[in-house]
Amino acid sequence: MAPVENSSNSRNIIVSGGARGIGRALARYFLEAGHRVYIFDIQEEELEYLKKVHLKKYDDDGKLEVDTCNLRDVKEIRSKVQAAAKFFGGRIDVLVNNASIASPYWKDGKTMEDRETLEQWQAYIETNLTSPFAMSQACIPYMKTEQRDAVSGAQKIHGAGPCIIHIGSFRAHQSDPNQEGYAASKAGQLGLMHAMAISLGHMGIRVNLVAPGRIKAAHESKEGDERGEDWEGQIAEKDVEDHPTNRAGRPKDIADACMYLMDAGFVTGQDITVDGGALRKK
Repeated sequence: MAPVENSSNSRNIIVSGGARGIGRALARYFLEAGHRVYIFDIQEEELEYLKKVHLKKYDDDGKLEVDTCNLRDVKEIRSKVQAAAKFFGGRIDVLVNNASIASPYWKDGKTMEDRETLEQWQAYIETNLTSPFAMSQACIPYMKTEQRDAVSGAQKIHGAGPCIIHIGSFRAHQSDPNQEGYAASKAGQLGLMHAMAISLGHMGIRVNLVAPGRIKAAHESKEGDERGEDWEGQIAEKDVEDHPTNRAGRPKDIADACMYLMDAGFVTGQDITVDGGALRKK
């Protein structure tokens, strides 16, 4: 049975790692724009707070659903994506692969010389690189256009069409010491994105990547809300010195890039670095 087309301007969006941080902000901005969102995360308490408190009005309106998911478990990913597709009525329009091990450094001050880092390396690769592949693979059947449409131009018929957006990092291009696991996994996302853009083009699925720089998002959490924290309170003098934009990034900066890519029907296989010019300055 062919997926049901979403005829309105509202899109059905899956966000992985959406319980807190950048992912939470992305989900909120998508919902505010009128889209429907399904969030995966392993943090059950944060998900419950998100659904019942932070984004309660969207849950009440049937625009939001959340579910726990271990993104290092491929079988679980496939099962949970199937449930999300059912919630959306059989059609997924956008997948944002945001879930990631966010800390770029080896734990406990370790270096690559310490053999204990191999286990951490595997966690980086499985979470930051394998899970976006597995998530994308599970979503494709619910995203692809019908074969007959590809002949006459899927993008022309369906506007911008379905898309997959990987959330990478500027660390794919510039690493500090002791970031081998993080940097390699994020650089791998670039290659994954390029290959997917070519492989999935005939299905009408565009694939791009947004690479954040220093984004202050600690306030995007249950604890941040309870403490009344905000973005401005996290800005330090170094954030001004390091960026030609004279500030660190906001989660909205990443949401703006994703919103652009969702509507950019002639853009695929591209990575957009959102780092306030930090890479250019150095």
